[in-house]
Amino acid sequence: MANNLMQEFPDIQILKDEPLSKYTNTKTGGPADWLAFPKDVAEVQKLVQFADANAMPLTVIGNASNLIVRDGGIEGLTMILTQMNGIQVEGNRVIAQAGASYIETTKAARDHSLTGLEFAAGIPGSVGGAIFMNAGAYGGETKNVASEVTAMLPDGTIKHYNNEELDFGYRHSAVQDNHGIVLEAVFDLKLGDQAEITALMDDLNARRAAKQPLELPSCGSVFKRPEGYFAGKLIHDAGLQGYTSGGAQVSTKHAGFIVNVDHGTATDYLNVIHHVQATVKEKFGVSLETEVRIIGREAE
Repeated sequence: MANNLMQEFPDIQILKDEPLSKYTNTKTGGPADWLAFPKDVAEVQKLVQFADANAMPLTVIGNASNLIVRDGGIEGLTMILTQMNGIQVEGNRVIAQAGASYIETTKAARDHSLTGLEFAAGIPGSVGGAIFMNAGAYGGETKNVASEVTAMLPDGTIKHYNNEELDFGYRHSAVQDNHGIVLEAVFDLKLGDQAEITALMDDLNARRAAKQPLELPSCGSVFKRPEGYFAGKLIHDAGLQGYTSGGAQVSTKHAGFIVNVDHGTATDYLNVIHHVQATVKEKFGVSLETEVRIIGREAE
């Protein structure tokens, strides 16, 4: 069944046993059994229906920014949607395909003097990932601007959501619950002053660069914000900055980040995460939950 995947879809770029470390922001992760790069909704649908009909596990990763893929890789079929990256502006709406960069989407809004997306100026994920987990930063959240989303359900049917139906919460959306694949999102924005929009985006990016270890591979903010606390402060106060396992290290620049300092593996990352969780729990009685998605097989 799996051996004929490339024959079944000769027009779709499909790779076999492809190391996901080539695509993840952490530069870690084992191989995908099959890795596909669909170019449009029809190709996504064909792949989804094939996986469904053949009981083949299916995983979709955006641009793999807030993600750790274990060293055993991913079973079945994995899709990366970065070839579906179109962005259109119609009036005060920005319409972006799932594989479009969230950063590029904010630039398109800025270029048309549309305000509301500035908070996302430095968020490194894709639009699909931003919808999937209600990405946010600097007091802004995706839920405040996303008005419509088109997604595909696991059986290949298309579903349209309005903002209310998306049931956005902290790093949550209904797409997660329905195991859907985001295909496109519409952002409703307001006309603003381009110079002010640009200044705000520049300011947020400067603040991000000053505080975050952008010069090293990382999966972004690792832990969710625990009620009444800040994860980074707890990790800092526990004396964990600089803690290293293998090639993964709690950033000395921002304790909420784990960076790849020396050919780290996903196992190194997970060892650091578990040590941080255990230490913070022991010292402060606070359970840190991961914000980063951790997927894939354990290494053999």
